[in-house]
Amino acid sequence: MGLRTAAQYHAQLRHLLPSGPAWDPEQVPELEEVLVGIAEELSRLDARASELLNEMDPAGVSELVPDWEQVMNLPDPCLGATPLFDDRRLAVRRRLLAVGSQAIGYYVEIARTQGYPNATISELEAPRMGRSRFGVAHFGTWQAQFMWTLNTGGRLLLGRRFSATYWGERFGMNPGSALECLIQRSAPAHTRVHINYD
Repeated sequence: MGLRTAAQYHAQLRHLLPSGPAWDPEQVPELEEVLVGIAEELSRLDARASELLNEMDPAGVSELVPDWEQVMNLPDPCLGATPLFDDRRLAVRRRLLAVGSQAIGYYVEIARTQGYPNATISELEAPRMGRSRFGVAHFGTWQAQFMWTLNTGGRLLLGRRFSATYWGERFGMNPGSALECLIQRSAPAHTRVHINYD
């Protein structure tokens, strides 16, 4: 369904007028002003209804971000006290679409969304008879099977910049506390995560 302009609404209203001299625009010029005013308002309402349909999908939300946040228990405490508007909009989309996982790729993707494009994960191996070889891998205690390391892979992809940050945040880098909070919250309860910022 396409949006109707004020001219289209005006033409439709003219066709809907009843017949008779009381409704003739040539005899009653004030009627034309009323029709123009109603047509403009109907066109404005039509445009706002279309925008509301876009706001119902988190992918296109902009005006209703505070309402989505209220429904989804946001803003996320992991993003800090005053996240940027784009971060808030992205958090709404993530909260609605995220399903979670215990796969390595899920945690690598979390790191990538936080600005670490070269992130990798290293898993430790527990010593096992027949699989342990001297000098091949680093082995720890039996609890090592529940430990893993997220390697961020160096500097962040994008840093904060002037006029797009808040007071007290350092330029050129994002704080790692958001990454640590998101990873720790999503990690399986029986595991221990170490983050290596290189």
